[in-house]
Amino acid sequence: MAARRLIRALRPAALRFSNSHFLRPPESCCFDAQSLFRSTNAIAVQAWKPASLSVPGIRCFASGEPPAIVLGMPALSPTMTQGNVIQWKKKEGDKVSPGDVLCVIETDKATVDFESVEEGFLAKILVPGGTNNVSVGQTIGVMVEDASDIGKVSSSDFAAPPAAKKEAQPSSKPSSTAQQANVKPPPASNLPPHIVLGMPALSPTMTQGNIVEWKKKERDKVSAGDVLCTIETDKATVDFESVEEGFLAKIASPSGSKNVPIGQTIGVMVENEEDIAKVAAADFSGQPSATKTEGKPQADAPSKVSVMSKPPAAAGSKALSRVGPSVRRLLAESGLDASSINGTGPRGVVLKGDVLAAIKGGTKPGKPPKDAKSRPSPPTSLDFEDIPTSQIRRIIAKRLIESKFGIPHFYISADAILDSTLLLRKEMKEKHGAAVSVNDFVIRATALALRSVPEANAFWDEKAGEIVFHKTIDISIAVATDKGLITPILKNADLKTLSAISTEVKALAERARTGKLKPEEFQGGTFSISNLGMFPVDRFCAIINPPQACILAVGKGEKVVVWEDCSESGGRPRTVTKMGMTLSADNRVFDTTIAGRLLEALSANLQDPERMLL
Repeated sequence: MAARRLIRALRPAALRFSNSHFLRPPESCCFDAQSLFRSTNAIAVQAWKPASLSVPGIRCFASGEPPAIVLGMPALSPTMTQGNVIQWKKKEGDKVSPGDVLCVIETDKATVDFESVEEGFLAKILVPGGTNNVSVGQTIGVMVEDASDIGKVSSSDFAAPPAAKKEAQPSSKPSSTAQQANVKPPPASNLPPHIVLGMPALSPTMTQGNIVEWKKKERDKVSAGDVLCTIETDKATVDFESVEEGFLAKIASPSGSKNVPIGQTIGVMVENEEDIAKVAAADFSGQPSATKTEGKPQADAPSKVSVMSKPPAAAGSKALSRVGPSVRRLLAESGLDASSINGTGPRGVVLKGDVLAAIKGGTKPGKPPKDAKSRPSPPTSLDFEDIPTSQIRRIIAKRLIESKFGIPHFYISADAILDSTLLLRKEMKEKHGAAVSVNDFVIRATALALRSVPEANAFWDEKAGEIVFHKTIDISIAVATDKGLITPILKNADLKTLSAISTEVKALAERARTGKLKPEEFQGGTFSISNLGMFPVDRFCAIINPPQACILAVGKGEKVVVWEDCSESGGRPRTVTKMGMTLSADNRVFDTTIAGRLLEALSANLQDPERMLL
């Protein structure tokens, strides 16, 4: 391996050994191997250091230990501090070639393949698939050069940091900040060995998640790698895979559960099938489980649970209180009793389809409860449906609130005459077959305007409290997707031609809609453009996407009549196509004068598009 050969070349001759293993050098021999051999994919080469020093990621090897390559959690984005190991594509003992995918890693933005840049054999997997919140740089695996050295690598030589060990220890109380999805608590005196499944932290910004659907039922056999359930986070909907083998004894949070905090118990597994009944009767959440809440209290249930101490409500009123408004209206019109219908919703809630099926099946109307006369009848004039908010939509809302109330916005508008741009666009399509959109012209015109007014290509550094100017012009383009708005980046937009911009923007927008953008394709950007010209929107104001300092909102183009001054006749009316533009800017970075100069340059580029071809 290239890096290790370089270390051997730098190492004093007295430290070399015939079997190519490292010897411990004297205390006076020291060099910063970590900074010398740091690589972008976070693979650190094991190097020599004095025993008295403690350098993260670097270990000493005794004469009997083989040289190895430590695989650290890679930093896949500038803001990434930790990641999740979704699945290992290689097993211990497998041969690895450069370019082979070692494992799949999920960051706060995307899921990326972690490829090897070295050749060898995967000796140890220290962080198994399904482990969440692994710190950047933490050792996740070890490779060796020779297959004969696989058995010589010990896991104890690559022990996890103290923080990781502390998280792995079981706690008597469920913690909302738990970092590990699967925790093996010690068996209680009255319970057999079991595995508590907690809500995993699938992104650094995630604080809670929604359980979309359980793929396994209670008492089902589970193998390592099986999908237990589908979880919706603030970024995406992902499969929660088991890293253990056993049986699913209890589902504490059923399908459809919303806003489950990280670390809260969602299920319990056991190793032996005969232990299912014992574990299923226990309470792991500190609150009544689904079966206890809906059924009769068990004799050994703790009396401190307030819900269990309340007298049970009437079956009809209880069932009716848990249905939606549209279902209540349908029940009132049909005369059916909710308690007489088997609900298929979460926790047995009666859904609209259940009532329609009961009506179609000829279910007879039930007797109204005794207190039906004293209770007001449900309103029948209102008919609406509650639509749950996705996690990504909540994060977008949170960031927009922070931007609106944390950045001093000001707005400035201008109109651009598009007649010359539309004429050039038509000529390019007829003569050269280049299908360039108006949005491509706007991107090119904006990039050149930022080049001529570099003061606008800047942002406010919160920590330093000063303005920072960008060296490149990278345009973020707002693209609407099913999961929310995302802004892929056209890098070095001022250096690209119109045809190149058109091709790249189409490719970025397609990958954005299919969720295949790479982290570097949507992280960063120096200026944003949001174009609603395809809708009947004259003009609008957009909210700045931090840490950027401005965003351009583009409306539709429309024909208007303007007065054109002529020296000969004094003037005449003329029909032109105008497009409304509004710039939202951060008043900490620049004032209205700089914003006016930027819009003036932008309008000039669109009014005389030939200057964009120079």
